[in-house]
Amino acid sequence: MRNPIYKQRPVEPNPARFGGERINDFIVLSEAFSNAYLVETSAGAVQINTGMGMEAPVISANFRDFSTSPVQALVLTQGHVDHVGGTAYFREQHPGLKVIAGALNPEHQAYDARLAPFRAGRSAFAFTQKFAAAFEYYKSQDYTDFPAQDTPQPDVLVEDAYVFEVGDTRFEVIAIPGAETNDSVIVWLPQHKICFTGNLFGCPFGHFPNLVTIRGDRYRDALVVAEAVKRIRDLEPEMICYGHHGPVRGAQLIADELDALYGAIMHVHDETVAGMNAGKDVHTLMCDISLPPELEVGQGYGKVAWGVRAIWENYAGWFHHRSTTELYAVPASSIHADLVEMAGGISAVVQRAEEKAGAGELIEALHLLDLVPHTSGDAKVLYERIHAALLEQSDNFWLQSWLRHQGGLS
Repeated sequence: MRNPIYKQRPVEPNPARFGGERINDFIVLSEAFSNAYLVETSAGAVQINTGMGMEAPVISANFRDFSTSPVQALVLTQGHVDHVGGTAYFREQHPGLKVIAGALNPEHQAYDARLAPFRAGRSAFAFTQKFAAAFEYYKSQDYTDFPAQDTPQPDVLVEDAYVFEVGDTRFEVIAIPGAETNDSVIVWLPQHKICFTGNLFGCPFGHFPNLVTIRGDRYRDALVVAEAVKRIRDLEPEMICYGHHGPVRGAQLIADELDALYGAIMHVHDETVAGMNAGKDVHTLMCDISLPPELEVGQGYGKVAWGVRAIWENYAGWFHHRSTTELYAVPASSIHADLVEMAGGISAVVQRAEEKAGAGELIEALHLLDLVPHTSGDAKVLYERIHAALLEQSDNFWLQSWLRHQGGLS
């Protein structure tokens, strides 16, 4: 019987691990906000991803602890800031470095830059402490000169596949766009059956993907994500070097996990579509759709219920046909004061929320508290208590981060 890998591997990105490690006789890993790898050959090395700009000197030093091979090429598996930000630094370290990325890498970097202030504000609740921990480490190691975040211009843009050799090693850069970003590529070493995926299916391996992130991002099409899973599965890798944490080893283990992930995505997609065609509303489907035991994957980064909503809205848009008010700019909060007055005032609403929470109806209690100010008094106490209770029930990185932030628990 399959023992899902998510039960054996961490979920949360762990920037407390700032050092490097050799994972076999020719690959070095530097784990930070997103993994960077150095692949040594008989005629130099190829680097995969750079971390953020501020991390580049640390990653470079980690690689030097294990290897002095000159770096011939750098592959960027996707355009996210924690994969590309150190490119300028590594170009300076390795003159003549060839930078390779997916064909849509410039578009994705432009998209990220366009929304940088919005995205930074939306992400802070999840990563503020991790940045603080990183800078504490840098300070302890006397790193004081932090390179600026780069928006690199790749030398080679890959539309389908790009094959090259360095020394005795063949590298195949294969475009598999759309699973997390539109510019995704993987690096395949056919001689060794090793695949470098970046964060192709999301942050931790073995978990349901985020089809849309709660920090705010473009929707990811479930069928495109499923196809990306299948393409990796068809390569039959014996080791996957993922975007976070250590490698995944074992052909059968990898095959089983990718089969389950593909099946899970397709099950949620098909059940959502069937429910839409049957006239069921999105919240009913979010409650009703679950994974069968044979397709169990983790929900520590994405969640099935979030996937249901993302699939629904990716197909049908934001108008759910619940109310005419959805089509106007006046939010429901505009009449909250009226509801509170009709209910007998703030105290009455808080009392009802207390009753709901006492009955275990925590989300219903939060709906009530959203009608009133909850920055002080009994409402604040109850609001924080509910978030603490929900936190105890959650094993999802994003949800836990949000609950801590909103409940004043971080």
